[in-house]
Amino acid sequence: MSEATPYPLTIDIYSDVMCPWCAIGYGQLTKALDELGDEVAAQIRWRPFELNPDMPAGGEEQGAHLKRKYGRSDEEGKAAQGQMKQIAADAGVSLSYEGDDDRPGMMWNTRTAHILLSFALEEAGPQVQTQLKLAMFKAHFNERRDMSDADVLLDLAAGVGLHKLAAKAALDNTDLAARVEAEERQAWDLNISGVPAMIVNGKFMIPGAQAPEVYVNALRRAVDRGI
Repeated sequence: MSEATPYPLTIDIYSDVMCPWCAIGYGQLTKALDELGDEVAAQIRWRPFELNPDMPAGGEEQGAHLKRKYGRSDEEGKAAQGQMKQIAADAGVSLSYEGDDDRPGMMWNTRTAHILLSFALEEAGPQVQTQLKLAMFKAHFNERRDMSDADVLLDLAAGVGLHKLAAKAALDNTDLAARVEAEERQAWDLNISGVPAMIVNGKFMIPGAQAPEVYVNALRRAVDRGI
């Protein structure tokens, strides 16, 4: 008897580089896909969603940003950060700064990062795009680099094998910029107001960073229904 062919799934993840829950969600999804094993063959693509599209050049200190946007006190912010880091650790994800200086955590404008991710998908495919996305998460959360800086982003692109000059040209590509804007509008058309949001085979959405078993059950339902 021949083995069953893995069921093909395309998972489009709307996310932002600034979003810790997006990194956590991906970690949980990875655990779910490991559990599913040969039941599915998943292709992951990253789609743009800017949490702070009006963030100015120079960014904003993270604590001040959370206080301004969500009204959290310093104590509430620290408590939430601690809880989130524990959830991240359980997902196999580190959100901790690994530097040895006192560089503050910052929030940055991510439009350029999204354009580069769109280029990576077009130029090299989903696997390289995912490598770049993970490199961006590491650069932001673990290294606290300026994620609005084109030179930083181009170094990350080169690090996953993309041609640096081609990537640099992509940042000035008006078609790519227009595509990012169109995909962000599509997110709102899909009633996505927070991230991560995962669209499975273009048919149904799994919102938020879920536990691995939630992803396992949802993806198995997709397979059972032939979605």
